[in-house]
Amino acid sequence: MKTIIKIRFVFFLLFVMVCTSCKKFLEIPPPKDAIKPEQIFENNETATSAITGIYSRMAVSTSVFGGGLNSVAVINGFSADEFKSHGATYDELYKNEIQTRSTYTSSLWTEPYRYIYTSNAILEGLPLSKGVTENIKKQIEGEAKFVRAFCYFYLLNNFGDVPLNLTTDYRINEIASRSPKEKIYAQIIADLIDAEILLSSNYISIERIRPNQWAAKALLSRVYLYMEKWDLAAQKATEVINQKPMYSLIDDLDKVFLKNSTETVWQLMPTAGGNTNEGAFFILNATPATTSLSPDLISKFESGDNRRVKWVGEYSNTTGKYYYPFKCKIRTTTATTGIAEYSMVIRLAELYLIRAEARIHANEIPLGIADLNILRKRARALPTTAIPYPLPDILSTLSKADALLAVEKERKIELFSECGHRWLDLKRTNRAISVLAPLKGATWQNTDVLYPIPDAERSKNPNMGQNPGY
Repeated sequence: MKTIIKIRFVFFLLFVMVCTSCKKFLEIPPPKDAIKPEQIFENNETATSAITGIYSRMAVSTSVFGGGLNSVAVINGFSADEFKSHGATYDELYKNEIQTRSTYTSSLWTEPYRYIYTSNAILEGLPLSKGVTENIKKQIEGEAKFVRAFCYFYLLNNFGDVPLNLTTDYRINEIASRSPKEKIYAQIIADLIDAEILLSSNYISIERIRPNQWAAKALLSRVYLYMEKWDLAAQKATEVINQKPMYSLIDDLDKVFLKNSTETVWQLMPTAGGNTNEGAFFILNATPATTSLSPDLISKFESGDNRRVKWVGEYSNTTGKYYYPFKCKIRTTTATTGIAEYSMVIRLAELYLIRAEARIHANEIPLGIADLNILRKRARALPTTAIPYPLPDILSTLSKADALLAVEKERKIELFSECGHRWLDLKRTNRAISVLAPLKGATWQNTDVLYPIPDAERSKNPNMGQNPGY
């Protein structure tokens, strides 16, 4: 038996070394007879590689969080009203006719659960690891809880009730039934409150690719907004907004998405040899084969809005004019460009939008409108003869209903093509049906607001139900 354990342990160490060298860790769930967690973390380096490997896996082109072809930015964007489909590749998403065997929704399910499994393994192993120093344990524990909360946030808001797995014990996980959203949100909040305490107030390095205390507060602010806890959402947003000079809005819109910009709360570093998956996927240099921005989105930009000028690219040929997200400017890395941009996951502008909405819901309408106008001022073009009053301030005298519609519009314009915000916004505000049904036509069903539980998961777990409409 000891010989078998030694062989397994040597194999696992080799596996960790290989995964660390390519910045990956546990890309698939480990076998059921995997090494005990306490044997994984012999020292600070192996413990650190476990958590940083998650971020590296998130950044690859096929990841659901990496901004590329299978990402929440693309999948959720097609489900909403952000993108126009070219060809058949994304038609099931664009027409909201997703099948229970869809590879897209399968990725949205399986990949976050892999990160959750790894986070659970880290949390189980750290207290028992003798070679990891206390300050490193504290940091990694905070990051593991942050990652678990982040993954559950997207699982919950894409699929509804999901299994709440807080252990690596496959005997429990493989038969877990779906937990109600209230229980999932309670765990998300608990994890993020712990992360606030455990994580450093500074970034671990000059890079902003490992979450810190403020990233936990930012995500917690978003969660409170979704739960309609307005005071708490505004409070956490304010804490991040006031953390100057670490965070500040950037006046030059061309520089917002650069690596380590002061607007960055959390980014993912692209894999070696390239810039962002967003740049590679979205930027057009030919007639689009799969994706362009929807005419509906383009029509919502007001005159004199530099976000239309700076963040929307245009490609024209004999077949027509096409628009694409141009927040990331580099499509192909060259010796000249280097790696200049990272994939944005959480940025400061979202915190202003969260606070604006929370304040309006709390009947502090002028204060909420003021937050919106901060972002509009940043995006305002200089006056011209043709546009003498570009992107004017929103009036603070708006009714509450109109002020909330102004928030919805500003979120659509500010956060388009980022991390699925538009799709999740329409669902959480109960606006998906009224907005999308007229655009989608006969293919829309009201049950489309939730994705189907993948067939593969239901076939493995007898206690896994299906969402209505599938």
